[in-house]
Amino acid sequence: MTVLSMLPTLRDALMHQLNSESLTSLLKNRPANKLEIWEDLKIISFTRSIVAVYSTCMLVVLLRVQLNIIGGYIYLDNAALCKNGTTPLAPPEVQQQYLSSIQHLLGDGLTELITIVKQAVHKVFGSISLKHTLSLLELEQKLKDIREVVEHKDSDQTVPYSPLCHYLMPDEENPLATQAFGLTERDIATIKLLNETRDMLESPDFSTVLSTCLNRGFSRLLDNMAEFFRPTEQDLSQNGSVHSLSSVSLPLAKIIPIINGQIHSVCSETPSHFVQDLLMMEQVKDFAANVYEAFSTPQQLEK
Repeated sequence: MTVLSMLPTLRDALMHQLNSESLTSLLKNRPANKLEIWEDLKIISFTRSIVAVYSTCMLVVLLRVQLNIIGGYIYLDNAALCKNGTTPLAPPEVQQQYLSSIQHLLGDGLTELITIVKQAVHKVFGSISLKHTLSLLELEQKLKDIREVVEHKDSDQTVPYSPLCHYLMPDEENPLATQAFGLTERDIATIKLLNETRDMLESPDFSTVLSTCLNRGFSRLLDNMAEFFRPTEQDLSQNGSVHSLSSVSLPLAKIIPIINGQIHSVCSETPSHFVQDLLMMEQVKDFAANVYEAFSTPQQLEK
């Protein structure tokens, strides 16, 4: 299981739930409610590319955590088997059941994330006219405003972990625990792994790494869009010193198809510069190494 192998599933789920293509097709027929369709397209286009950044970053970090926890257990199992042939802590069927929990992020978690991001996009862009022009710097600020809404902790919330954890894994009342026929040894081992993973996701270190990934992800999204904000020959002839990111502005109606197409760049499996960039980050590699170290120590056997 790799991030790249899961990107097509993520992209298809996003495009299914946020189908901007059907709206674009409607516009070609010059309908009477053209403005209404454009407004819907505005919200959907921003929502799906922003959710693509969030969910891809989450997928990268969550899978690194899971694979390194599994790696730690495999190391311990190999060490224990060499000594006295004890029962494996994480046999292949447990590993498979455990790793399948990532489907939450691609299913219910993704649906809930879409709802929250869509509300934030509506709050920030809902009242902005399609004719209103935005520079790249202004667009960057709008994305920051949306992130502030999505990642904001309630004033009475005292938990130290990221509010985004909720979309990564199902709640602690694990569906395995409610099986009618009771729990098998495999189920108990899987629940133990899931609980340990949840503890890891609720750590301050995970919150910091995910936040760093999101900063990089949104920065790359803006870099991709910067190509469309380059000054034209006419701009340069009128003002030879046009170099500033704020010098070129585009109407929101022209920005919509640009942001709409970014999902293909973010969720592209071949080649995925976006994912590769995240995987190569020192913070991600260091965190993954720390997770492996924590779960490959003999003390883990005593828990």
